[in-house]
Amino acid sequence: MQDRAAAKPKSATPLKRSGIARPMRPATLPVRLRSLTFVILSGLLAVLHAPLVFLTAPFLSFEQRYRFVNIWSVVIMWLLRHLNGVRIEVHGREHIPQDRGVVVMSNHQSPWETFYLQLLVSPQATILKKELLWIPFFGWGLALLRPIAIDRAAGSQALKTILREGAARLADGISVTIFPEGTRQPPGTIGHFNSGGAMLATRSGADVLPVAHNSGDCWPARSVMRYPGRIRLVIGEPISSKGKSAKALTAEVEQWIQAHYPGPLSGAGGGVGRVS
Repeated sequence: MQDRAAAKPKSATPLKRSGIARPMRPATLPVRLRSLTFVILSGLLAVLHAPLVFLTAPFLSFEQRYRFVNIWSVVIMWLLRHLNGVRIEVHGREHIPQDRGVVVMSNHQSPWETFYLQLLVSPQATILKKELLWIPFFGWGLALLRPIAIDRAAGSQALKTILREGAARLADGISVTIFPEGTRQPPGTIGHFNSGGAMLATRSGADVLPVAHNSGDCWPARSVMRYPGRIRLVIGEPISSKGKSAKALTAEVEQWIQAHYPGPLSGAGGGVGRVS
């Protein structure tokens, strides 16, 4: 993995959202075979790793349990690199605070960022659909990491859960990761941002750590394909929430992610987000 400081884009002009996605890349036979192998190996590793996690969890602190559970994520990233030819390039790692918890706000394209951000910002609690905790082995292990599980259909109650439990995690020095688009977007698109993460930040006084990436280019959502290529992840300087409304903070973070998206963005207004 390479770790480079993020350069400012040539233009910080906000880009318009679009539902127009780039067409799916064609998958050659070798890509299909390696992708299937990845799915099989990652599943077997989860089955083997989970019992060890459950047996040792009662004897580990939260930090130790967090690292032990995420051994699986480390191996998954190794498989992506050496089996599927996916390189990971991080810009701006130095912007991650080490002395306090922050609200991490990232665009959402694939399961990849769910795993990788847990390695990058540690420890953290992820806001996720409660249904994910029901997935055998994977979900059970995830439950040990103190995630904030919500019922999307619950409306205002889900937001109350985010604000209550998120504030508790931040008070304990644990960062909270939220994907404000709410659902995964196709590569090259940015969805509508909800204000839940910004509300948590403004009410708790925490900074927001903005993150932009192009994971869907190599690991598309709802697909078994793992395409060779480069995932670039850009981390910005923490954005203060003090004196800002949730609406204004949401807009500021959304504009940053659009301006620093590492690749072309589809949009009626044109324009390209680019990391030089």
